[in-house]
Order: sequence, then structure tokens, then C-alpha cells
Amino acid sequence: MQHPASRLAVGASILLSLLSGQSAAADWSDNSVGYRYGTSFAEPYVSSDISKHVLNFTHASGGKYGTNYLNVDVLKSGRDDSHATEAYLVYRYTLDLGQASGKDLRFGAVRGLGLTAGVDLNTKNDPGYGSKKRMLVAGPTLMLDVPGFLNISLLALWESNRPVGVSSRYRYDTHPMLSAAWNIPLGETKWSFEGYINYIAAKGTNEFGGPTAPETNLDMQLMHDFSTAADLKPKTLKAGLAYQYWRNKFGNPSNVPGSLARTPMIRAEYHF
Repeated sequence: MQHPASRLAVGASILLSLLSGQSAAADWSDNSVGYRYGTSFAEPYVSSDISKHVLNFTHASGGKYGTNYLNVDVLKSGRDDSHATEAYLVYRYTLDLGQASGKDLRFGAVRGLGLTAGVDLNTKNDPGYGSKKRMLVAGPTLMLDVPGFLNISLLALWESNRPVGVSSRYRYDTHPMLSAAWNIPLGETKWSFEGYINYIAAKGTNEFGGPTAPETNLDMQLMHDFSTAADLKPKTLKAGLAYQYWRNKFGNPSNVPGSLARTPMIRAEYHF
């Protein structure tokens, strides 16, 4: 059986090769590797808390007309989740409509308007479900006028999966997601508040004929810049505390064991 991380490696390498060409002409670019750990992750139909080690690579860049964001997580579960390994890839491109049109689209607290499109891919080798998610997303984005950034998007989701026991790829109903992502420095300190929150509407029946429920996924972290203490340039080494709240995980209703996650984590990042 091919390892989940290697299944996404080809897709990630293709995206990275495309991004590397764009990064050469980018106004700014940031790459980082990170680690986080928690002992109370949740997975649907697993009744006990799950420990996970998570490694990630993140690329962000911006050019004349928009921004790229790529994140690849590799998650290693403990014994309560069959020591499973999951790989999850997210890519988003946001076209800045003001820059593309040459017009000033600012109004009120909004500094710009955008169109966002992208893809989510995952694969997991647990014996019970074995997710192979594929999802396209697209929709408008508001870019708010705050220190750092705060973007709010309304995205349409086209999602499919082919888990264990399903003979062909199953496609859910097209459904909306209201999403916010932010990275806000806290004054003149070396602290920043970062994260995202997604509210995802119910997506019809699942691949086994059961109902789905709307889900809320909040992932946030309070990070401190330790670069000076480590004799590195600013914003190179960051660490802090993170927290995830995920209600009706993957659209599973609240009566499903493991559909609610409340997960504190430690997190560290090295930027280059």
C-alpha cells in the first residue's frame, strides 16, 4: 500500500513547481516548516481521544494580481486511531480584483475585493474509513483593512470521496462555506493571533446513505517570535499555543462518537 504522504507528494511537487515560477516574480514570498502536537484530537466513530504529531509545509506569496497559499499537513495518529497516517493538501489562489482592473475598490472597512479558487486533497490509511477526499472551491473574498490580514470568503464546495467499502467515487451535493482567515500582529509586541474558521453547510446524504450536518471548524494559535533570542532574523522562528474546535467533523451529526473535537496543541514554525 502506498504511503498517504507519498500519494500527495506528486501533486504537491507539481504545485510547488508552478509556484516557484510565480515566486520568482512575486513581490513577497514566505515558506515555513512546522510541527504541532495534541492529545485530544477526534475522529468520527472513534470514541476516545487521539494523540497526533503533525508536520507541515506552508508556502505563501503575493504578486501584482493576487496571492498564493499552499499548505501540506502530514498527521500521524496514536494507537486509538490505528496509528494511521494522513496527508492533507490545501491550495488557494486569490485574484485581487482591484489590482487586476486597475480600480480602487476600497469601501468602509474593506480594502479590496477578490476571487478565490483552489483545491483540497487528502488521503488516510486507517482501516475503517480510508478517506480519499477531493474538493474544488471557488467564490468571492473580502479583504479587510486590518494590521496583517483578515480575509472573509463565501465559497462553493464541490466535494467527493471514495473511502473503504465504496466501489466508486461519491459526490456530495454542492454546498457553501463561509470562511475567515487571519494573521494579526498584537501591537508592538512579538505576539500574533493567527488562524481560520470555516462554517460549512450540510452536504446532503453521505456515501452510506446517512444524513450530514453543518460543521464548524475553528483553528487558531497565539504565536510568539523567538527569532531574536535564537540569533535569527525577525519572523524566522515562532512558537506558541494552538486550539482546534471542530463540531460535526466531516459533516457527521452530533450523535456520532468523535464528531466533536476540542484540541489544545503546542505549535512551532521555522520560516525561510
